[in-house]
Amino acid sequence: MTATVFDGKAVAGRIKQQTAERVRRLAAQDMRVRLDAILAGDPAAGAIFTQSQERQCREAGIAYHLHTLPAGCTQQDVTGLIRQLNADPDVTGILLNLPLPAGLDTPAAQYCIDPYKDIEGVNPTNIGMLFYNCPIMAPCTSVAVLEVVRELGCEVRGMHAVVIGMGTITGRPMALNLMQQDATVTACNVYTKDLKEHTRQADILVATAGVPGLVTADHVKPGAIVIDVGISRVPVSPGSEKTKVVGDVRFDEVREVAGVITPVPGGVGPVTVAVVLRAATEAAERQRGPRRLHV
Repeated sequence: MTATVFDGKAVAGRIKQQTAERVRRLAAQDMRVRLDAILAGDPAAGAIFTQSQERQCREAGIAYHLHTLPAGCTQQDVTGLIRQLNADPDVTGILLNLPLPAGLDTPAAQYCIDPYKDIEGVNPTNIGMLFYNCPIMAPCTSVAVLEVVRELGCEVRGMHAVVIGMGTITGRPMALNLMQQDATVTACNVYTKDLKEHTRQADILVATAGVPGLVTADHVKPGAIVIDVGISRVPVSPGSEKTKVVGDVRFDEVREVAGVITPVPGGVGPVTVAVVLRAATEAAERQRGPRRLHV
């Protein structure tokens, strides 16, 4: 068996096209979608990411504004800027680029983001409301994984899903989302004893531990759907200064066992970016109506 390789770029392209159409409809109603991104620290280090964000927004018709803070910025500098953007009615979405400079409290900064402008779904309010299946803005990576599953035409109900990695922004929300789709979910991490005994039962295996090559062919049930969310940079060869991007799954060997596999790069990543753009549009739409929370 050789697995079908999921084409994340094609799915992302369709989502972005639909988003661009929504942005145009809003513009016809005098509603502008605007995303403001914050980059704290060395601007050169985040230049590739922010340039990509600007290009992606421009292609979808979303206005993009970048705010930079120096490496020596304080917690108050970051939260003060976020509160300023929260109060600006022209700003419909806020994206906080990570990592923040050493010594700053990332969760505290995320907590300051208006839940209605929190396009990545990282505010603890949104993550907490996910427990009740009613976030204002859902965590974007977990939404992207569900998009992958939907694209495959799978009936998640009754399937056994195993999630490796219980990070607060990705793994835990993903496990909750799969539970809410009526899957039977096993939550694992890198410390799980007999990890293979759990993963080999999975109809859907989601790897988001951030450990390069953690999942081997021995971890995978024949015919399973393997979704690799991990992103790490490793040397292209021992001792080399050049690096490449890899996931948590050993792609070449797992491909010979799985039914479907997402590559890294080119799998979940592009879908997540498209979901963020769609969320920026949804945020603008939601801000036109009554709020469930006062922030």
